[in-house]
Amino acid sequence: MCTTAWSAQTLSAKIESQVEQAARDELERQAAASGLGEPQFELSVVSARPAPACTVAPTVEALDTRQPARMRFAARCPDGRGWRHDFTVRARISALVAVTAAPVSVNQSLSDADVALERRDVTNVADPVGMLDAAVGQSSRRSLRAGEILRTSQLTAPIAVKRGDQVTMQASHDGIEVSMAGEALDAGARGAVVRVRNSASGQIVRMRVLGAGAVQPADLPLGE
Repeated sequence: MCTTAWSAQTLSAKIESQVEQAARDELERQAAASGLGEPQFELSVVSARPAPACTVAPTVEALDTRQPARMRFAARCPDGRGWRHDFTVRARISALVAVTAAPVSVNQSLSDADVALERRDVTNVADPVGMLDAAVGQSSRRSLRAGEILRTSQLTAPIAVKRGDQVTMQASHDGIEVSMAGEALDAGARGAVVRVRNSASGQIVRMRVLGAGAVQPADLPLGE
């Protein structure tokens, strides 16, 4: 009886350690995929009761890791008892992320002076921008206060061509480059497909925006 009790107590501690490591590994994977700078994690493993004894090493699997503040894991004992024991992991995440260094207006193109890199709590921020390069040159979809964490969903590529702009339609084939004048019938950022009216023929074609005042056939890879 003493051996069984000791085994159960020791097992619970080992399983909690396994669960914590599994949660940390998952958070590190998510942080790397999001491009977060120098992420740091504080984890707490919660269980309603100690895990039962098991004659072999239990396995740990993730059940739900979408919300860092409340992740769910399960430990399973593969011996004849075959039990499953659930754990909740509460995590706090901080990282170096891009924040606004000054107020930003809607549709404002961000410059180096508009953004800064600071360590912030991003536990409940779904899509923080982890690098300044990912923010500089982008436009804000809405007004932002100074000190706000920049999120990917708040940013968009700046409009390079506006409706009514005179544009140059560029194309190349077998080393021969051709350019024609046209009028943009839609607005678009670099890479967007817009309608353009050929100034000479009046024909309306779909073109891809290369940059300010320049478009190319939509079926060509960008920049070719």
